[in-house]
Amino acid sequence: MQSDASLATLFNPDSVAVIGASDNPGKLGHLVLANLVGAGYRGKLFPVNPAGGEILGIAVSPAIDQLPHPPDLAVVVLPRQQVLDTLAELAEAHVRSVCVITAGFRETGRDGFDLEMEMAELARRRNMTLLGPNSLGLINTACGLNATIAQAMPAKGSIGFFSQSGALCSAILDWADGEQFGFSKFVSLGNKAALSEADVLEALGDDPDTKVIIGYLESVDDGEKFLRKARAVTSSKPVIMIKAGTTPSGARATSSHTGSMAGSVEASAAAFRQAGIIQVNDLEALFDLARAFAEQPLPQGPNLTVITNSGGPGILAADACEGAGLALARPGPQCLQALTEALPPFASIYNPIDIIGDARADRYRATLEAVADDETTHAVLTLLTPTASAEIEATAQAIIDTAAACHKPMFACFMGHERVGPGRDMLLAAGVPCYAYPEPAIRAIAAMLAHHRWLNRPHPVEVCFRRDKGKAEYVIDKARKLGLKELPFADAMTVAAAYELPVPETRLVRTSEQAVRAAKKLGYPVALKIVSPHIQSRADVGGVAIDLHTPRDVRDAWLDITSRCQRKRPDAYIAGCMVQTMGPIRGREVEVRFTQDPQFGPLLSFCLAGPLSEMLGDVSHRLAPLTLQDAQDIVREIRSFPLLRGVRGEEPVNLAAIEDILLSMSQLACDFPSIQEAVLSPVLVNAEGALVSDLRLTIG
Repeated sequence: MQSDASLATLFNPDSVAVIGASDNPGKLGHLVLANLVGAGYRGKLFPVNPAGGEILGIAVSPAIDQLPHPPDLAVVVLPRQQVLDTLAELAEAHVRSVCVITAGFRETGRDGFDLEMEMAELARRRNMTLLGPNSLGLINTACGLNATIAQAMPAKGSIGFFSQSGALCSAILDWADGEQFGFSKFVSLGNKAALSEADVLEALGDDPDTKVIIGYLESVDDGEKFLRKARAVTSSKPVIMIKAGTTPSGARATSSHTGSMAGSVEASAAAFRQAGIIQVNDLEALFDLARAFAEQPLPQGPNLTVITNSGGPGILAADACEGAGLALARPGPQCLQALTEALPPFASIYNPIDIIGDARADRYRATLEAVADDETTHAVLTLLTPTASAEIEATAQAIIDTAAACHKPMFACFMGHERVGPGRDMLLAAGVPCYAYPEPAIRAIAAMLAHHRWLNRPHPVEVCFRRDKGKAEYVIDKARKLGLKELPFADAMTVAAAYELPVPETRLVRTSEQAVRAAKKLGYPVALKIVSPHIQSRADVGGVAIDLHTPRDVRDAWLDITSRCQRKRPDAYIAGCMVQTMGPIRGREVEVRFTQDPQFGPLLSFCLAGPLSEMLGDVSHRLAPLTLQDAQDIVREIRSFPLLRGVRGEEPVNLAAIEDILLSMSQLACDFPSIQEAVLSPVLVNAEGALVSDLRLTIG
């Protein structure tokens, strides 16, 4: 945990020491000092080098203990083997914040990892803020601080950026230099030995110069802390993230880059969603959204009005609008009257508003003014194609003037390159986002609407179900002492019952005659299922028989499923069969499970039962603990939800019963981190309720 005071000295230092400063322009120690001087840093600079003398006209101290006074921030640019001792010297000098540029730590193997852990422990013990190692450095444009090894200093802006990749930071700074893109803070996290993404996120959330926070993440060290901080920040500022390492190849690259585990793509996506973070898949979208959030107000609703001088782009915008969850606004009577008076008779005054290819700037201006006053419109997108009649710069000025006088978000799309370039530059300079195609603009508007809804969401309702935790704990501890990796079915059913999951009455039997007696006691009809620690999916081996009504049905089913399983899985130990009361016949089968993600903890999943849902990716995810809204959303999020709601005259299933099971599983996952995986499949559900017909609990 970093204190506010120590983070203040990191981002707003009154003095900076460069440990390893050099008079050789080819050395990183020279580049850091030159960047600080070139950015116009207004604090005191203390180069440190044993040779002494001067660098860039600044007196050099030969050692840390000979500095005029302890600096607020020290930037370390030394060989790896000198870094730990240097940190100890800085701690003795009471330096509060340190940025380590040097690489060669955990990303290089065990020796580097051990050295990095010693650095982290030293920083923790001495209450020192440590950024890095393997960091590009940090920038604060408000005070002219450029303590990096980058070649560019960004313009001043309202966007705070942090990244785990230093090389990516260099590329982004170079790109921003030519794209009129400014930053408030710019932080390269490096290996995150002590200062994490959660700490920087919190600092940017508290920063008055930062309006929008964006970031590039490869891993999250403390998922619970990250979620807690992110929820607090997104309640006041938009946070936009790109998460790398979401494929097996990317995860391997992440490990070799920073020595961190990437975690699952489902867990990180669920974490971002539940924390109110807007996740994007590429850098172009990251900066498109950042510019939109930084420069335009949030839309207060989903209704978009599209103005165009060409029918084709208007149709593309309409398609993108529906795909993004927006709606084309229906102009009100006053707006229609104003458009009728301002536009030629062959123009289309209904949305998209097609003002025809011969439109000049005055026609755009009149249309914009009419739409800006329309109460049904929540956002405006103006499309322009460079026709022979188009007045590009004058049209850009009309958009700028309307945006300045209007409280609604205004976006532009100037399609083309050479001819529309001056108009696009005018719009960007005036703070109106301008895109080359309609789709990125509409994605940005949709993201802004999603953030508006997040800010105005109902307060989350947390649910704690009754459970007999002690009973479940006894069963799980007993299994762990026996060295079991999976709970026997009877024990798993005991745990489920302790958490009030709706499980059927069950008897474990070892002969067909025992099965007949158990069926008589439970009452017909019954189901018969194979029991084996080596068979995970009974359906795959034909190990299930249902709707058995007579003793003969039970005997025949016993012989059938035991012989089939022995034939298909001769390696499997068959412990017997379980006899269960039958669940609802008419209804649907769903699956509920949770696994333990290494970064974010318990991850719950929901889908229709069977292999098709997983093969088609029709699975929804949330991190535990679930709120009541989470439980409702995870059920309704799958594409096959209409089947649960009822189609072609079928009754809808009892959705509340499914939600209760999800909430109970969430409680179980939080209570027992030792349960590595829990699978309820199938869960039989109809209009009356739900029944967990089978479950598997894996422990670690």
